This record gives sequence, C-alpha cells and structure tokens, in this order.
Amino acid sequence: MNRSVLIDRLSEPEFWDVLVIGGGATGLGVAVDAASRGYRTALVEQSDFGKGTSSRSTKLVHGGVRYLQQGNVSLVIESLRERGLLMQNAPHLVHDLPFIVPNYDWWEGPFYGVGLKVYDILAGDLGLGPSKHLSLVETLERIPTLEPEGLRGGVIYYDGQFDDARLAINLAQTAYDLGAAVVNYVRVVDLRREGGIVSGVCAIDEETGNEMQLFARVVVNATGVFSDSILKMDDEGARPIIQPSQGSHVVLQRSFLPGDHAIMVPRTDDGRVLFAVPWHDRVIVGTTDVAVTEPELEPIPTGEEIDFLLEHAARYLTKDPTRSDVLSVFAGHRPLVRTGDDRGTAALSRDHVVMVSVSGLVTIVGGKWTTYRKMAQDTVDQAVIVAGLKEKPSETHTLRLHGWLVHADESEGSLGFYGSDAPALRSLLSEREEWNDLLHPKLPYRVGEIIWAARHEMARTVEDVLSRRTRALLLDARAAVATASTVAELLAEELDRPAGWADRQVAAFNELARGYLVS
Repeated sequence: MNRSVLIDRLSEPEFWDVLVIGGGATGLGVAVDAASRGYRTALVEQSDFGKGTSSRSTKLVHGGVRYLQQGNVSLVIESLRERGLLMQNAPHLVHDLPFIVPNYDWWEGPFYGVGLKVYDILAGDLGLGPSKHLSLVETLERIPTLEPEGLRGGVIYYDGQFDDARLAINLAQTAYDLGAAVVNYVRVVDLRREGGIVSGVCAIDEETGNEMQLFARVVVNATGVFSDSILKMDDEGARPIIQPSQGSHVVLQRSFLPGDHAIMVPRTDDGRVLFAVPWHDRVIVGTTDVAVTEPELEPIPTGEEIDFLLEHAARYLTKDPTRSDVLSVFAGHRPLVRTGDDRGTAALSRDHVVMVSVSGLVTIVGGKWTTYRKMAQDTVDQAVIVAGLKEKPSETHTLRLHGWLVHADESEGSLGFYGSDAPALRSLLSEREEWNDLLHPKLPYRVGEIIWAARHEMARTVEDVLSRRTRALLLDARAAVATASTVAELLAEELDRPAGWADRQVAAFNELARGYLVS
C-alpha cells in the first residue's frame, strides 16, 4: 500500500459507491465486505488504522462466556461461529488457546463445568475442543504458578487468540487488494449534502493540510466510540447513542504465567471478568469495565484500575506482581450502545446495531472484534439499499485475508505473524546486514521491519511502527522508548522527511509512552 498513490486516487472527482469513515475493526471490515462484492469503496481514518479501541483489546477471539451468563445466547452463538470463521480466514494471526477456570469453592466446578459444556454445544462443528473438569494435580500441571492454597481443581475450555493491530493492518491490505482506497490520516470535518441527503464528506489530509471533497452514493459511519461526533455533523440535535466503557490491562513477564494456558476468572469481587493471557512471550492481565464520560483516542489506565488488576492477579498467582513488575499498561474504550437505564457498563449488551438516519447516513455501533465480519456484512447489506446499488451477496465468510497461511514456517520465528508476506520480508532483511539486527535485545523485532512497515503497510510515524506494526510499546514500554530514535531516523530516510522531523517524532512518542509506564 502506497499512501501517496492512494491519496491521489481518493482525490479523483468520482462517486464512490461506499465511503467508510473509520479505520478500526468495524470500518475496515465494512471496506473489505463492500470491495469484495465489487462496489467502488473508499475508507478514510483520522489517525492510523486500529489506533483506537481496535488495537487495545484483550487479544481474544471468543464467544463470550460472560454473555452466556447474562443469557444472551444469540450473541454467543454468533460469536462462536465468527470465531471459527476467523480462524479459517486468518490462521497466521488467530489460533486456539486453552483456558482454565480455577475452582476454589466446592460449587464452582459443577457450576462452570455445566456452563462451559453449553458453550461447547453452541460452538457446534466450529468448536475448538471439549471442555472438561481437571483435578487439582491436573490443574497445577498445566499452570504451575497458580495459587495452590484452597485450590480444588479447575475446568478447561478453549477459545481463540489473535494480534488485533496486525489483523487490522491485514484487513486494510485485504481491502486494498480488492481495489478499495484505504487511507490513514485523513480526518472528516463535515458531511456533504444534496437535497438533504448525505452525498459525501469534506476531509483534510492531516499530513499536508489539503482539503478534500469526497463524493459517495452512501456514507458509512464506523467510528466506534466517536460515532456520536459524526452523527452530530449530520444532525446537531442527535441524541448520544454511545456509552463508552474503559477496559485496562497490565503486561507482565512470561515467568508469571509460563506454559500455554490462560486463566479466566468469571467473577471478580465486583462482578467483572478477569483474564491472564500469554501473548507474544508476555502475560496480559485484564480487563476492567469502567464507564467514562467522553471517549478518548489515547486513554490511560487509572491508578485504581492498575491496582485492581495487580491485586486480583496476586490472588491467583503464586508470585504476586507489583508495579515494578509491569512492563506496560494500556487501555481501550468500548463503543457500547446506550440502553436508557443506569445499569453498569459490564451489563450493557455487546450486540451491534445498524442505524440509518433520515439523511441516509448509515451508522454501525456496538459489537466486538470477534464479530467484525458479521457486523460488516449487516452494514453493507443496509448500505446497498440506501445507495440503490445492485444487490450482491456477501462472501466474506470464506474470504482469505491478506497474509493467509495455514502453517507458518517455524524457521520464520516472530516473522510468522506476517503470514505469506514473511518470505518477502525475510528477503528484505537480507538486503543489508544491519536490517537483520534486533531492534532491541528485549524485543523480538528486526530493524528491517521498520522499512517493511513504511514501504508496504503505510506506517507514517514512530508510533505507528512501535505500537501497531510491531507491538513493542505494549510488550515493553521502556524498551520501545529506547528504540524511538532509531525508528525515527529510519522512517525519515524511507519517507523522505525534512530535517527536524525525526526529533519531533521522538519527542511525540516519548510523551505518548508516558501513559504506558507505571511508576
């Protein structure tokens, strides 16, 4: 993907069939679905692909055990089906992961065992493996660092895991491969209208400051927690529909949870779900569910959330993590749909809703990463009706995403996450000896991956590279800061940036990274 080429194409005076605002999971999914049906499709994102919620998840592709507890069986069935499809369509990024629910009270084994058997049944042919009871010995064999005092055993079940930001990039590449124009750092400032009907957007290229007028038969608002801002462009009196909820995570060394099993605590003191999940040779502990007043592009975990996670992790691990053990912290805002009552955000539905305004603006809200494909399908089905386009069925349930590869070559190591792009990346690394060097001894990334990100994945900033093309900022915030200067210099040369650009990038990244550090 070449941004300069795509900007020129985006600016051509033509009508797009479908114009998507928002480059997170939902918007990128809509672009893929629309383009795969043959519609002329464009997508603009105010920042980078996956910058917001879509790169800040708990890294799980799951049916949602807690939704089963809430009685939302239809959402669980849909999620389990989409989980299975995603594992088929992006096997280089999505894999199964065994979870153990530890039992410390006599009733927990039978209670959760029955519930997870129902989970297995609902998954049907797309199930990943049967759940079963584990004895005390079997539980500790799988998770030797699990707190043994009072432990009676556990229940094992299977769900999916993925790299969210990498999947977002692959979706952008897939949309591009299908002919869509997907461009980051293009901010929508207003909606165009003809006869009271939305006919496009007014936007600004954030890199040049140039104004752009884009025309479309239908505009899709897929901006997640920022959906209300686009709805207010359409109607100043529009009622807010989003209730943002903040979920926070702490990242620890792998020694806290060795092996390949995750821990799921279905009910903490305040009724929330807690996960401890192995990921990229680290452990992620999350998540909280706290209502917030205003959505933010760069939310920061509060001290109370960090303490909550560390306190609960200590209850279930033999080695109690402290603030000095935290490698990084991160938070995301979930775009939950308001219900009109005062229930806590943990009780709000994760179902998605497709709305059509009087002006013809199509808005997709709610949902979660696991169901992004179905959300996109439903949105495009509605958009086609609004635009008066020839109806064509969605085929994304069998569409292999960019990078698709069933079995990654083990010799590729961490490059396996690039899927079918890994051999080409390996070739690039061999062009210069220093490109094959590690970016930092505490990180798994090679110097040449920065070059690859700029040339092929539309990375424009140090943050793009260290937060989303690689996951350095999440894996070890201090190590990421230490590499910022090197990354900035490589990008400045690759993108032909003016003098002083690299220094400004380093300063901006260091300021950003402060929110990922715990003192």
